[in-house]
Amino acid sequence: MATHDDPKALVEIMQKGEATEHLIYLGLSKKATIKNKNNNNRSVLEHIARDELKHYRILRGITETEFRPDGFRVWWYTLLANILGLSFALKLMENGEGRAQKNYRWLGHSFPAANAIIRDEQAHEKRLLNMISEERLEYASSIVLGLNDALVELTGALAGLTFALQNGKVVAISGLMVGVAAALSMAASSYLSVREESLGNAKVGKTPLRSAMYTGITYIVTVLLLISPYFILGNVYAAFASMLAIALLVVAGYIFYITTATSQRFIPRFVEMALIALAVTVISFSIGALARVLFGIAI
Repeated sequence: MATHDDPKALVEIMQKGEATEHLIYLGLSKKATIKNKNNNNRSVLEHIARDELKHYRILRGITETEFRPDGFRVWWYTLLANILGLSFALKLMENGEGRAQKNYRWLGHSFPAANAIIRDEQAHEKRLLNMISEERLEYASSIVLGLNDALVELTGALAGLTFALQNGKVVAISGLMVGVAAALSMAASSYLSVREESLGNAKVGKTPLRSAMYTGITYIVTVLLLISPYFILGNVYAAFASMLAIALLVVAGYIFYITTATSQRFIPRFVEMALIALAVTVISFSIGALARVLFGIAI
């Protein structure tokens, strides 16, 4: 592995990285053209691809060697962009830019030509990536609505049902019925909310139907994940513990996605959402225990 004691080897690593990123940006810009996506997205990606190619050529002038792009990295980030969206994949890729800029500053002492790359990195890429518009981020509030409500309401309901009923299958079926009804209710609320917003503000880009779909589907998927341990595990308390673990993983996964795509901090948002869900769970579990004692529920 190259270190700052081996500047030529570090230049070669950075050159290969620029070739790889050029191919990633170029490929994504072509996909945007084929799929007739937002024209601004396409122009942003083409601009960054040209910058990466320029950087590659600058470094090639130092090494006097051609390097092939990292095919796996190209495939990986293209897959992430297709599944999780442009913003997430590109911001995740750009998270390494801080280290790259430090490397270029150090290389600038030995190879002054590398200083031109630092100026480009600082002046263009972060600003350009923030210009990317994407439907799934525009509907992030609808996804948050479905996810938050499913986690808070269903973890609470399952906690109460777990202690009150103490039968995994019954808890799962009850949770599924509650979850489906709540998902339909939340989707309808999301539809009406966005519809009212759009009537009063022509600049609202979201459509009521899509907003309802994002909310409802997010809710249903979360419900299925949370009730799955009750169908699989024989011990109702083991299922309850597994449900809580899944809830925390869902929270962590979503918060990581949204904070990466929108350049926010992960820890504060994760702690806030996790504490809310766990607090509701503890309260509901206590209510379930009290209900079992007061009403003599036994299944």
